[in-house]
Amino acid sequence: MWRSVLPPLFSLSPAVLFLLQLPDCAATQEAHWEDYKYGRQGSDKKPFCSWKCILFTLQWPGGFCQSLDKGNLCLIPQSINNWTIHGLWPYRAMNCCSCWPMFHSDIQELEAELTEHWPSFLKTKSSFHFWGEEWQKHGVCAACVEGMNSPLRYFQISLKLRGQFDFHKLLEDAGITPSCERPYKVEEVHQVLDPHLGDKPEIQCVTDDKGREVWFQVKIPLSRNLTVGCHHHGDADGTPASWSGPGWSSSHGHPCPPQVPFYYFPIDHQHPQRPCG
Repeated sequence: MWRSVLPPLFSLSPAVLFLLQLPDCAATQEAHWEDYKYGRQGSDKKPFCSWKCILFTLQWPGGFCQSLDKGNLCLIPQSINNWTIHGLWPYRAMNCCSCWPMFHSDIQELEAELTEHWPSFLKTKSSFHFWGEEWQKHGVCAACVEGMNSPLRYFQISLKLRGQFDFHKLLEDAGITPSCERPYKVEEVHQVLDPHLGDKPEIQCVTDDKGREVWFQVKIPLSRNLTVGCHHHGDADGTPASWSGPGWSSSHGHPCPPQVPFYYFPIDHQHPQRPCG
């Protein structure tokens, strides 16, 4: 007797069920992805897989909250006391294919690690929402590389990079520690980080409401095979997904001025946007 090799409908994954509910998308999903992967999206579209560099970006919670307009938006979980992941962004890879949704089950096995190393600091945005935005805007473009060609692999790679670039102790050993009183110079930080992070990582600041330059982010350029160092100019792609929406100030981050000392604010879980008054 002939038997179907397909599993019962109730045992299918959420991703498969989603595609079955969209006949047009399901019928052409593979073709769309192949066209996307190899840049065949018409003469008016860019080849989204032609990127050469990717930026691994870490943010400092004590500085990140200074980039928000409203005092009640930021929330730093009590467990967070270190640099966290902001994103893994292919350089100049905009408008990724929207035909690859991410479901909770795709990254469920990583949820505990992601919550520790890649949390959302916005009260209005859950961590899963944050991860979903990063996948849709950046991860799908990164998926052109085999080692990152699924939500699970993309986030696994990001977590491995976070382990590789755990530079908190490097800074501490060099006497660069969070402080409300002591400002630092860009060159001091470069002297500590450059030997470990390759070609001049970008040290980024925001300007707080008292006009102080505050360190909040480091962008580490990597090549397509994720080795340290890659020549690029400017930002990854304009404005990352996590910077969109109400509540953000007009200054989402800029290279810390080389001649102007900046502050490396401590993390204050009770008053995340006012750690230094």
